[in-house]
Amino acid sequence: MVQYVGVGNLISLVRAVGVETFLSELAGFIENDFRRWPEFDKTPRVASHSAEGVIELMPTADAALYGFKYVNGHPGNTRQGLQTVTAFGVLSDVASGYPLLLSEMTLLTALRTAATSALAARYLARPDSRVMAMIGLGAQSEFQATAFRVLLGITHVRVYDVDPAAAEKFCQNMAESGLEILVARSSQEAVLGADVITTVTADKLKATILSDNMIGAGVHINAVGGDCPGKTELQADILRRGRVFVEYPEQTRIEGEIQQMPEDFPVTELWQVITGEAEGRRSGQEITIFDSVGFATEDFSALRYLRDKVQGTGFYTEIDLVAEPEDPRNLFGLLQQN
Repeated sequence: MVQYVGVGNLISLVRAVGVETFLSELAGFIENDFRRWPEFDKTPRVASHSAEGVIELMPTADAALYGFKYVNGHPGNTRQGLQTVTAFGVLSDVASGYPLLLSEMTLLTALRTAATSALAARYLARPDSRVMAMIGLGAQSEFQATAFRVLLGITHVRVYDVDPAAAEKFCQNMAESGLEILVARSSQEAVLGADVITTVTADKLKATILSDNMIGAGVHINAVGGDCPGKTELQADILRRGRVFVEYPEQTRIEGEIQQMPEDFPVTELWQVITGEAEGRRSGQEITIFDSVGFATEDFSALRYLRDKVQGTGFYTEIDLVAEPEDPRNLFGLLQQN
């Protein structure tokens, strides 16, 4: 039998644990796995692109566990009442090849993305950062704001979205968050006085969400929205002015903001900063950019955390995903049983 965590299970778990605790503990698992980065099998995600969007598989493994996530990105889905991103994931035993856990990952991906963003900011943003600007108020926005409050100490959020209904949704969802929220009339207004700027738009196109003249000294940019070929949010001049940090260069050069730049454009890997092998922020005036596209180890961390968290609880069910004949050499015999 395989443990299964469905949407209802995960919602109940997060409510029981508390979203702030969940994000904080999840960030700890992600950080620990970044610290042992060389132990993982790593490859850029396998993507199938269409005019409507992309479907991807994101695999990775260490010596004990293998994990993968199936995820899509279809910006036009919302016009049909569907989500832009959906996902599920599997964690398996390397020794036997048997799956151990099957989980929904639409909600879990939003949580792990926010936890990774805030974790990176703890290493790259100025320690006194208290004001965050957020451009794009879709499905990720509340998770991002909550994670930055919990993990970085953000107290004020300045937000903007081209759709006023998205801003209204964000404000309603975050009414009890303790954050002071200002709804700006433009992205230019939103970034004024911000210590951290998060861009998390959904449209699959090369856009200029942030232009060079909008970015002052000392800002940390959390660039989340650019996550596939042909989709960017930052003007290239910003990348030239700042220092760019990435998860896995081989994937980010294809999908991230640095797809705009030459192949030899210098970047620093986040795991090297976390382990102390490379410098993070060097001064209060430096511009730092986390060019985040999401990487399989983060999903692995999320699945590993989830599996540990649900043991001995009622937050999962068991399903017969794998055939288990009494004689493993007699699979056909299962069809003859009464």
